[in-house]
Amino acid sequence: MARLKPVSHDDRLTVVEHLDELRTRIIASLFAFGVTFAVCFWQNHAILSVLGKSLPEGKEPVTLGVAEGFMTTFTVCAYAAIVIALPFLLYQVYAFILPAFTPKERSVAGPMLLMVPVLFVAGAVFSYFVVVPNAVHFLLNFNADEFNTQIRAREYYSFVMMSLAALGIMFQIPVGVLILTRAGIVSADTLAKNRRYAILVIAVLAMLLPGVDPVTMLIEMLPLVVLFEVSILLARAFGRPSGEPAGDVASAEGS
Repeated sequence: MARLKPVSHDDRLTVVEHLDELRTRIIASLFAFGVTFAVCFWQNHAILSVLGKSLPEGKEPVTLGVAEGFMTTFTVCAYAAIVIALPFLLYQVYAFILPAFTPKERSVAGPMLLMVPVLFVAGAVFSYFVVVPNAVHFLLNFNADEFNTQIRAREYYSFVMMSLAALGIMFQIPVGVLILTRAGIVSADTLAKNRRYAILVIAVLAMLLPGVDPVTMLIEMLPLVVLFEVSILLARAFGRPSGEPAGDVASAEGS
């Protein structure tokens, strides 16, 4: 089995050595997922209790099948294990592709890759404390006098986990914008001039997120718009394509 040690840009590895390293990192990632999944399944009561905090007092999800309780618990623990193991999994990806970058490119790619788990966790936390409680409250109380609402466990926990994952992914906007600007595909000025179209795209994406009501959509849109504005500021500061000096950009814009 290949050794898990950093490979420098100047190292020359054969195809077999690259595949051996990839296999080793995949095995390490699967092992990390297995360990975190075992811990999550051991503590499944605590995880389900945390995810159920948004439910009204005394309200418990119901199951309609013999195996639904087990399968729901299994799925929730798998999602939780992926989230907990995410920093290690991303590190394995980062360590595998890092040698392909030159030292100059590495100084740019490193911070971007480190931003991914931080932004993912921030999006999941925002969803858990803000989006999910408001969405559950609104949806359960909408026309509450007309319906005898029973909350199915599989649908509720899927809704919560999908909300956490979706916001975590959507919070990657700054990383995506920085990649586009560093690659020279788009500039910060272009993004600023087309801000209205970006907000429209964000609104459409918010409509596609698990929350189906307008209140939840607006709550989800707010941080995404803020992140887009922050992305423009980051793009102005760090988004200049590699090797292009500030003076060249200024003269090009002036002409």
